[in-house]
Amino acid sequence: MKHTIIEGVAAPLPIANLDTDQIMPKQFLRGIDKAGLDRGVFYDLRFDAAGKPRADFVLNQPACAHAPILLGGANFGCGSSREHAVWGLQQFGVKAVVAPSFGEIFYSNAMNNGLMLATVPPAYMEQLFAQEGPLQLRIDVERLEVTSVIGTARFTLSERHRRMFMDGLDMLGASLLHLPAIEAFATKWREDNPWLADVAARARARLDGQAA
Repeated sequence: MKHTIIEGVAAPLPIANLDTDQIMPKQFLRGIDKAGLDRGVFYDLRFDAAGKPRADFVLNQPACAHAPILLGGANFGCGSSREHAVWGLQQFGVKAVVAPSFGEIFYSNAMNNGLMLATVPPAYMEQLFAQEGPLQLRIDVERLEVTSVIGTARFTLSERHRRMFMDGLDMLGASLLHLPAIEAFATKWREDNPWLADVAARARARLDGQAA
């Protein structure tokens, strides 16, 4: 079954240049796996210095507490390469972010991990942010459209990212779609370069023989 539609409440975060350290602060990067990253998402925005939830932060408000879509400002996800920011958002329940632009590395990390990013015109974003109350949004990945009460905006995706998302594939799964071509290339390369076949194993065997 193809995954083409994301819809639900969209939580507005009209903050330009929201960087990956704000999305996932560094103190939550100490683990050796992905577990529990949802606790760190927007931590300094969600909580005050005493660890008490900030009532005025949108994701702490009942109407948007479980929003599957975020509305971001320009250059959302800028800053350092931090894949944990993407993983944390996904664990938090975020399925898509709509913004006028994204940080380049964050964009690649998100799309390669199945977090949909839709880049829409700034004027459309301004109209979305101007709406009052919980806003319902529908993202059609197959048609590359974002639809809301103010109308529809188009966005673009590379065909590779579009197919990966719709078919539920990660980078490895997408690569395996080309397995016959990969195997054919490897076979021909070995035939054309026989002196390089198993060179590491042969070098190791020679060294082991010298050591003995």
